[in-house]
Amino acid sequence: MRLFVTGIRLVLVGLLAAFLMIGMAARAEDQASEAAALEPWQSVITSQIEAFRSKDAAGAFSYAGAGFQVTFPSAEAFFNAIVTAGYAPIMESRSHSFGKFQKLGDKAVAQEVKFVGNDQGLYSAIYMLAEEANGWRVQGVQLAKAAGVGI
Repeated sequence: MRLFVTGIRLVLVGLLAAFLMIGMAARAEDQASEAAALEPWQSVITSQIEAFRSKDAAGAFSYAGAGFQVTFPSAEAFFNAIVTAGYAPIMESRSHSFGKFQKLGDKAVAQEVKFVGNDQGLYSAIYMLAEEANGWRVQGVQLAKAAGVGI
């Protein structure tokens, strides 16, 4: 009888472990789905950041709003202006993540983006975007050093 009870306990422990692992796998899948479900403007921000990181002036310029497009005579002029204006922490960042956003009507949004710089410093930026004829475009960025150290 004692062997039978021990066997039942082992089966119950095994079932409990299986249910826990299934639950953890489902949670990991949900988190992956949430990460993949970016807002359209967040995809634009990520694409521009990746272009800056790879020193792709034309790519970065393509995500800039119409105001930037008419202000700068070329993608290289835009890129150089961004470099000299103090945005190196974005251009050389190790990683970025999205914070809160606020819609400003139907066609504009303010999006918080957090960066870990190549110096392991933390930075916070507010991206202003507007939906233009060719999709969401960056209208401006305000960057500030944040407290702490990134890993």
